[in-house]
Amino acid sequence: MIHDAQGQALSGATAAAVRAYDEAVRAYNLVCGDAVGLYDSARQAAPEFAMAHLGKAWVFALANDPGLRPKAAALAETARDLALNEREAAHLAALTQLCRGARAAAVATLDRHLMSYPFDLVAHQAAALIDGFLGRFDFLRDRAARAVPLWSRDRLGYGTILALHGFGLEEAGDYARAEDESRQAADLEPLSFWPHHTVSHVMEMTGRPEDGLGWMAARETLWSGADHLNEVHIWWHKALFHLELGQYDAALALYDGPLTTTQRPLALSLTNAAALLWRLDLLGCDLGDRWQQLAPLWQGRADGKCLAFADIHAAMAELRSGDEAAVDRRFGAMRETAAGDAEAAALYRDVAIPIVEGFRAFDRGAYGEALDALLPVRFDLWRIGGSHAQRDVVRWTMAEAAIRARQRDVAVALANERLASRQRSTPNRRFLQRAESLAA
Repeated sequence: MIHDAQGQALSGATAAAVRAYDEAVRAYNLVCGDAVGLYDSARQAAPEFAMAHLGKAWVFALANDPGLRPKAAALAETARDLALNEREAAHLAALTQLCRGARAAAVATLDRHLMSYPFDLVAHQAAALIDGFLGRFDFLRDRAARAVPLWSRDRLGYGTILALHGFGLEEAGDYARAEDESRQAADLEPLSFWPHHTVSHVMEMTGRPEDGLGWMAARETLWSGADHLNEVHIWWHKALFHLELGQYDAALALYDGPLTTTQRPLALSLTNAAALLWRLDLLGCDLGDRWQQLAPLWQGRADGKCLAFADIHAAMAELRSGDEAAVDRRFGAMRETAAGDAEAAALYRDVAIPIVEGFRAFDRGAYGEALDALLPVRFDLWRIGGSHAQRDVVRWTMAEAAIRARQRDVAVALANERLASRQRSTPNRRFLQRAESLAA
């Protein structure tokens, strides 16, 4: 029986196919390299190689793109007809659940599976990303913590499991440990997206924008370039550091330059552009026709049922570009999902639709109405998925709506809440100054 780089048995593999497969898994884990092309090479070399089909299916399924989900399901069905060992059967079960929109069931399947297969890096990363879509990246900390003691530094992939644990620590608020482990992981895997990303998060959440810019500049050659598939998100983090320092022109220059040129035609990539433009818009920056350029890119990328996080960001672009018909269509699709029996129905009904309603009210200048829609959902904001930094765009909008609605007590409260963790933030200080200037 042939085994992968972490020592796990592979059904239907050949020596030539497993070489391409191991490279594909590494590219998938690092978010650097052509994982899809390498999986295809493994599939062509060994058509009955189950994990080659399943590995490619994970790449497509985790993109949360309406056009890629059917392709993921087709790959899973191809694997269903092959000989599968216990590990591979667990992957097929989780993928089948995910392709049906049952994220919680899929990650539960993977979570139990990883108790028996702690060296399965494909499953670790899939579970981490699904937890992210469910708004609970902190579960990543505990899942990776179960595995880390079983690894040794000389086992291939150790840097990846350490990096995943580091990001889980960050989302759970353990910033010092998260930074320490992620710096170690960056040394072990210099091209990996995860440790660069986590250290950026730590510096964002702890109010260290100068350190963040320094970290990025020192390692830019390692996290940027055509092979880095999520490079756009690192540029987004860099733009946030400039916002914190009040360097709005620098943030806009990043939008016009590397952020736009490195984004991909996928929902999760396009969210970076929408989230940055929305913040710049709230700050009063002149955005010209950038919203009009961005909005069409969302066509076919968020369908009101695949991922609420994506729908919220697509709605931002549609609202600010003035495409009311697109916003109406999105509301219709989201309401249809909310009224159905899909796993995401309650999320759309209780959280996502109120957020988009709040954004729509804000867009038309009904700031009190926007605040009324957004304030109640802040308790369940985690449910839309993403990280603390990504979800902050909703809290940012609440703070701005309170000021524009001239609700001084709410505005001061929200501004002080923001300043508690990032006291040197220029936008946060500006929030408080404007809030306190309102008539009591």
